Amino acid sequence: MLPTSAGIAAGARYSSSTTSSPFPGSPSRRSRRRHSHASSSIGAFTTYFRRLSSFPQMDFEFALWQMLYLCISPRRVYRNIYYHKQTKNQWARDDPAFVVILSFFLMVAAVAYGVAYSQGFFGVLRLIAYMIFVDFVVVGLVVATCTWAFGNRFLIQHSLHSTEQSVEWAYAFDVHCNSFFPTFLLTYVLQFFFIPILTQDSWICLFFGNTLYLVAGCYYVYITFLGFSALPFLKNTTIFLYPIVVLGILYVISLFGFNISKTVLDIYF
Repeated sequence: MLPTSAGIAAGARYSSSTTSSPFPGSPSRRSRRRHSHASSSIGAFTTYFRRLSSFPQMDFEFALWQMLYLCISPRRVYRNIYYHKQTKNQWARDDPAFVVILSFFLMVAAVAYGVAYSQGFFGVLRLIAYMIFVDFVVVGLVVATCTWAFGNRFLIQHSLHSTEQSVEWAYAFDVHCNSFFPTFLLTYVLQFFFIPILTQDSWICLFFGNTLYLVAGCYYVYITFLGFSALPFLKNTTIFLYPIVVLGILYVISLFGFNISKTVLDIYF
């Protein structure tokens, strides 16, 4: 029996309805969301880099406030992102002031270390480039990409009754920046003032230097955990605290004769 025109039309409607499912997890909806996220990300990056070339538009006072509270009460910094999400429709910063200030601090630290170790003009320039672009930017790109991919792949809570969200790569880089600042204060600034002690061949000096790096590493991990646990659509974020166990094991092993501070300074100088 040949199909009637009504049957063909009904089949076409059924096919259309199955390829455009109303459920949030359907491929078509996910494709549209990915396209929407990509468009918003491009717009956010455009705004970010546009403001990077305009210092008057940067809120340096707020960035310094964040740096202060990252040291004394980091949870308070992440409470502010809910307001930012409501007003800017993105989790990540759209103001590069934090990155600019941190880069300036790294430049000052590089100059101080270069003078202390008599590196000369070009040696200081090399230190500035290495500390900013390798220690901060390149490491940040790697860490942000890994945490961004891991969070989106394994930690997203899917729900039929809410809009599906994802971790923004720019937000993952923000988390790295936040985590890096207290680490910078400990392993760049505080270490600088104790170089004569940390480089001595003494177990007490080794213990002090290695403990300094342990605290810095744990602080980095903890602030990273706070950053991702602040996102309401992520689950099991305590997994970001697991590296502390590894750091503790490495710290205990290092106490048997491996001076981390001295080794790091020898690599640089």
